[in-house]
Amino acid sequence: MHWKWLAEFRDFALKGNVVDLAVGVIIGAAFGKIVSALVENVLMPPIGFLLKGVDFKDLAINMGTAQTPVLIKYGVFLQTLIDFIIIALVLFLVIKGMITLKKRFEKDAVAAPPKPTPSETYLKEIRDALVKK
Repeated sequence: MHWKWLAEFRDFALKGNVVDLAVGVIIGAAFGKIVSALVENVLMPPIGFLLKGVDFKDLAINMGTAQTPVLIKYGVFLQTLIDFIIIALVLFLVIKGMITLKKRFEKDAVAAPPKPTPSETYLKEIRDALVKK
């Protein structure tokens, strides 16, 4: 009885959609790390320099006392927000490019009529010969 369950699980796990989703999640996680590294190490240092040496990670509000600090780290939130905006922008551009390419290929497919089959060619020749008589 449990062998049937394993077979059903195998069929589910090997469906194309599940595998595609897994690949997408893995690539998305790696892409997120790349964008985070870009924002943290390339974009934020010049922005911090322009803001007179401010490091966004250090921006915080202390709500507590000297003995028990309670920090609201809004700088980390700002950096994460910039990460999100860049990821969303890149994904938008990639998807927009894919849609444009898809439309272009669909136009090419519609614009070119299919070649006539050999039987259609013979029928046209016969028709033309009959019209000449």
